[in-house]
Amino acid sequence: MEKNKTALVVVDMQNDFIDGVLGSPEAEAIVPLVCEYIKNFEGDYIFATQDQHFEEDYHKSIEGKNIPIHCVPATEGFEIESSIERALVEKLRQGTVVIWWTKKTFGSFDLAKYLIESVKRDEVNKIIIVGLCTDICVISNALILRAACPNTRIIVYDNLCAGTSPENHQAAIEVMNVNCIDIWKVF
Repeated sequence: MEKNKTALVVVDMQNDFIDGVLGSPEAEAIVPLVCEYIKNFEGDYIFATQDQHFEEDYHKSIEGKNIPIHCVPATEGFEIESSIERALVEKLRQGTVVIWWTKKTFGSFDLAKYLIESVKRDEVNKIIIVGLCTDICVISNALILRAACPNTRIIVYDNLCAGTSPENHQAAIEVMNVNCIDIWKVF
């Protein structure tokens, strides 16, 4: 039987983006949907990204001059939301490869490099992206992956993402769509 060659990238489903310093009602609303999608995911790989910043140098960065400090390791805000974390651990127990991936900026070039190699080895032929925030980290990772894997199908589930505002979410969705990223809804 041929394996499903799909990788799921769950972007920054961390407490600070859900109900913490950068949280929103829209982010809270997608949690049960993302959790359900992870539980039903039939691919072989899940990458759960975690934004990570350190208080001592964050304020020196461009991001730190524009966005409040968030996702500091060893804080509740850094942790992946508990129901999402439980779903990821359950998929790991069921045999899905689940990799927790920390990143220090919006998009992860290291994750893209890893996925490029997976695509080259024919281990991945489709990448699905869900998570937070559509207009910052989701779009950054989607566009990096589009540039890195130009012939790989990339899908973003519109209703499994939330932005810093509904308007910013929609703008990001439109930009990803014109960059040959499939925009779908699930459920």
